[in-house]
Amino acid sequence: MTKLSVRSAISSVHDAVRTQLWPLPTLGIAVAVVLGVALPYVDARVDDHLPGWLTSIVFGGDADAARTVLDAVASSLITVTSLTFSLTVVTLQLASSQFSPRLLRTFTQDLFVQTTLTVFLATFTFSLTVLRSVRSNGESARPFIPRLAVTTSYVLAVASVIALVLFLAHLTRQIRVETMLHNVHRDASSTLANNLRGRDDEDSSRSPLTPVPTFAVSLPAQSSGFLQRINRDELVRAVADADVLLSIDRQLGSFVVEGTPLASVWRADGHPVGAEVVDQLQKKMIKSVHTGPERTAAQDVGYGLRQLTDVVNKALSPGINDPTTAIHALGHVSSLLVQMMKCQLGPQTLRDAQDNPRVVLDHPDFDHFLDLALAQPRHYGKADSQVTARLYELLGELGWHASAAQQPVIVSQLASLRRTAAAQDVDELERQHLTELDAKVVHILARTTHSPGQASGESG
Repeated sequence: MTKLSVRSAISSVHDAVRTQLWPLPTLGIAVAVVLGVALPYVDARVDDHLPGWLTSIVFGGDADAARTVLDAVASSLITVTSLTFSLTVVTLQLASSQFSPRLLRTFTQDLFVQTTLTVFLATFTFSLTVLRSVRSNGESARPFIPRLAVTTSYVLAVASVIALVLFLAHLTRQIRVETMLHNVHRDASSTLANNLRGRDDEDSSRSPLTPVPTFAVSLPAQSSGFLQRINRDELVRAVADADVLLSIDRQLGSFVVEGTPLASVWRADGHPVGAEVVDQLQKKMIKSVHTGPERTAAQDVGYGLRQLTDVVNKALSPGINDPTTAIHALGHVSSLLVQMMKCQLGPQTLRDAQDNPRVVLDHPDFDHFLDLALAQPRHYGKADSQVTARLYELLGELGWHASAAQQPVIVSQLASLRRTAAAQDVDELERQHLTELDAKVVHILARTTHSPGQASGESG
């Protein structure tokens, strides 16, 4: 198992757990129940042996006072928890309507929100559990007041109040568009680092298999949904055991429909693949290739770019009309594209333990990502010269980092942007500014290419 495969597997598990809102609060509730049962038991054993300084600190009231404290903490905390959920839902609605529905995963995986809910629910559960152990003189021959447990409940209540204040401060920061863009950019960068190698790294996967032959057998998808993740090592082992070659013909993040071709399998010697082998591979693929109802950031390296582009598109819509947000988001798009340019993009070949090529993954290339990032913003932002100017600047920023193979893609996008700018109804001063930016991009490409005439010739 390669380091890249390990990082990808860990990232998939981490994403699956972190994006769920319930695991951490559920763990907190379970711990609170255990402590709520165990601490009164400890109280009963050590109550008569507490040192004097500790006795003066812990709760010193009677059973009725203990019930009042525990009841007040429990009732208030369930109210505060409801308020916290309400604020979180309002934030999710704001993010969905104002920026993009695909930002909701960014909020549900917010560790601060999960921790805050955990503190609230754990405090409520602990106080309610301890309440059942309080006994007064009229209720039992042996009255019992769990002083340590009641004191702990009070401390948790104070911690919950502090957590509420910090949560409100955190929430006001999280709903800022700059924070959202930063978080998406950070997660997308992490996905790139966990799933792609550097452009200059030596990697046998860069030498692809031969094209899928016409006699290859198609393996249909067993369920509909977005292609979320692939267990590479498990899939390679299954293909190697069958002594065949396999190509995943759909990209991570694409929507597959049940019964349509998902992969192709064939033998290197040209002999037909037996029906039994096809059935076995189909069963192994169900375990190795996972689909779901939404795209995830675990292995889908284009998902973060899709989120950022959605923010740009939403900001440029007539209902929002916020070009400043679009320009800010394009800055993050540019930075993420530069990071992608430094990675190995395009189809990947996975090899078995004997270094034989076994599986081809249809990963998108730089052309795909650049078109994804620019096509829609160029269309929706064509009425705003500032957005067009930022797109020119983006191409110039990419030009400084482009390899020889990536430069023609930038030149092609520059030509498309040039046609869009030419069709804009702007005044002479704005048009002159766009022309200067165009010339600047051409100059950058000319400085960073071995054939300057190619970039310059495109400017005519």
